[in-house]
Amino acid sequence: MATRIGIPGIAGRMGRLLAEEALAAGAAVSGGTLRDGSAASTPYPVLPDAAALMACSDVAIDFTHASTAPLHAEAAAAAGTPLVLGTSGLDAAQEAAVAAAAKRVPIVYAANFAPGVNLLFALAERMAAALPAEQYDAEIVEMHHRQKVDAPSGTAIALGRAVARGRGTTLEAAGRESGRDGHTGPRSTGTIGFAALRGGQVVGDHTLLFAAGSEQIALTHRSFDRRVYATGAVRAALWLLGREPGLYDMGDVLGLG
Repeated sequence: MATRIGIPGIAGRMGRLLAEEALAAGAAVSGGTLRDGSAASTPYPVLPDAAALMACSDVAIDFTHASTAPLHAEAAAAAGTPLVLGTSGLDAAQEAAVAAAAKRVPIVYAANFAPGVNLLFALAERMAAALPAEQYDAEIVEMHHRQKVDAPSGTAIALGRAVARGRGTTLEAAGRESGRDGHTGPRSTGTIGFAALRGGQVVGDHTLLFAAGSEQIALTHRSFDRRVYATGAVRAALWLLGREPGLYDMGDVLGLG
């Protein structure tokens, strides 16, 4: 029997791509939910709420909105349904709710589901460990479409966290520099800088720069089609089947450690 994948927000842009990629991977789409008040149509079964969707699914994939992440995670935990969560912009309380649900069901929570981006995270951590913070300033530049509501992007923040891990610290302890404007004074040593650009319909560009007095190194990833996120999320969903409860990321799915 084909794996049944449930998709909250199934009539949205990512929801439609997720359904297509689920079918392409040999899975079945058990159905989805629609945003409250939505008049959108979909060829798949529409369930009344997240609880009903989780109950009829073997695994679910959620790319909806940060505000609904705790609700969907709790519904997945109550139904015993593994969950792939690709929503960015969660605050500390929302992330805590997801982590609590992951004690009962396996959850893959990732800032980005593109395989290349997750390799970038791994490389960023290794490079940061090799390049002393006292000599190499770390700057992260990202650009997205004009409709994106959070900045810096979740992927940029995850990249900053990877740099901080490589330096044996946390992003919070290292400090963030972003939104520079006016007379800001010299750059602080050891902080991690962020710049967010918005415009047009850019799917997602991320560049990590290590800049020293005598050299500069840049790592860049560009996404040209949102489908790469859907393909990765479906891969994660199928990987989750049979896993123990816990909070996983795409590094686990890809075997990056």
